[in-house]
Amino acid sequence: MALLKHLLLSFTIIIISFIACYSTLQDHEDPPSSIYVHDHSSSIDDGGAFNNLIKQSTNILSLDIYNKLGNIPRSSLKMVNVNDYGAKGNGHTDDTEAFKKAWEEVCSSGEAILVVPEENSYMLKPIRFSGPCEPNIQVQFSGTLEASDDPSDYSEDCRHWLLFENIKKLYVSGWGTINGNGNIWWQNSCKRNKKRPCKDAPTALTFYGCDDLIVENLTIENAQQIHVSFQDSVNVKVSGLNVTSPEDSPNTDGIHVTNTQNIQISNSVIGTGDDCISIVHGSRNVEAINITCGPGHGISIGSLGAGKSKEIVSGILVNGAKIFGTKNGVRIKTWQGGSGSASNIQFQNIEMDNVTNPIIINQNYCDKKKKPCNKRLLQKSDVQIKNVVYQNIKGTSASDVAVKFDCSDKFPCQEITLQNIDLECEGGEDAEAFCNNVELSYLGHVRPRCNSENGKASTMFTSIWKDYLWYM
Repeated sequence: MALLKHLLLSFTIIIISFIACYSTLQDHEDPPSSIYVHDHSSSIDDGGAFNNLIKQSTNILSLDIYNKLGNIPRSSLKMVNVNDYGAKGNGHTDDTEAFKKAWEEVCSSGEAILVVPEENSYMLKPIRFSGPCEPNIQVQFSGTLEASDDPSDYSEDCRHWLLFENIKKLYVSGWGTINGNGNIWWQNSCKRNKKRPCKDAPTALTFYGCDDLIVENLTIENAQQIHVSFQDSVNVKVSGLNVTSPEDSPNTDGIHVTNTQNIQISNSVIGTGDDCISIVHGSRNVEAINITCGPGHGISIGSLGAGKSKEIVSGILVNGAKIFGTKNGVRIKTWQGGSGSASNIQFQNIEMDNVTNPIIINQNYCDKKKKPCNKRLLQKSDVQIKNVVYQNIKGTSASDVAVKFDCSDKFPCQEITLQNIDLECEGGEDAEAFCNNVELSYLGHVRPRCNSENGKASTMFTSIWKDYLWYM
């Protein structure tokens, strides 16, 4: 045994020396040193060891604990119809006060449903549905809600149109439509008109501080800015949403998640002028399942770290998505000079169709309008991106570069894994991968791959070293 160890050690030293000598015989140009590749394709199947790659797996949500708010029969709940409180439902009369009165009745009594009947259209100014409320309340949107398109109506709160806040165990459903009438806001956006200052516009539907929340089967369209936002909430289940606005509508994120934990978004169709789903600071254990996305900017984590802030996101799972005609597919975006982390992230079982940047990490984001971007600035900090797995992603890229990892010099991306990736250009041509400052592993079939002679040497050394340690 001692002789075997001695032989293995000698063999390892010889191979390492050979690699070093081989590297010096290459072109005299500086070889790329910013990609660290571990290739396990020959030894790992289509997923046998995949689950071991995530050190802290995303939490599979068991939101059925609500069981539709205790499985209370609807017949036992009090029906509070907004028409009975003075709502006209003709599409042009202001029905805001009638909705406020109906909500006060629902919230104070509990065991009640706020009913917005179908075949009516209700024009509303900004309104807050505030808690805390008595237990077991529901909202049934069957008709259409139309936002006031007069900006002066939003003078007291320019950030919200419909706001549900500080409510426990709320169930919101219905087959109605929530229309933000965003056109007047889009026309005045600095992204449409460069001469105008950049200002915030209202979010169409916001849930703030709502725990044990279920939102189902709503259509939200033409938001002033963000369509639906979940903020500072815990235990949220979202399904069956249809979120739409024109492709050129500015900043119209479909579903926005901020500082929210244990949220599942499923079986939803989203097509807007910005991110289909955006996940930002403080969000943890987020699942997006069976999402159709397009047009728009794809599914994004970030941006994070703006204004040198510390921001953290972890435990994200995107499983089952069809993304088409978007600017990005699955993206992680962080600002230069920020801090914090984005970690324990899985993107899996995703189809891309004519997506400009199917897989992208941008750790060097900056606002070019305010000052020039400079990747060579010596940043004291960056948002650390770590433990990200891309698995079973296929389709077509609208650009030559289908995989782009643009990571920080001082805080490179760590533990990034590509497994069973097959992305090509439209027409079947080979796509490319751009990789900078990333620690990368391959599992199974991966196309395209990063090109790095240094990466190949790293792969060879890693394999030999593992074999040596096994025998020892």
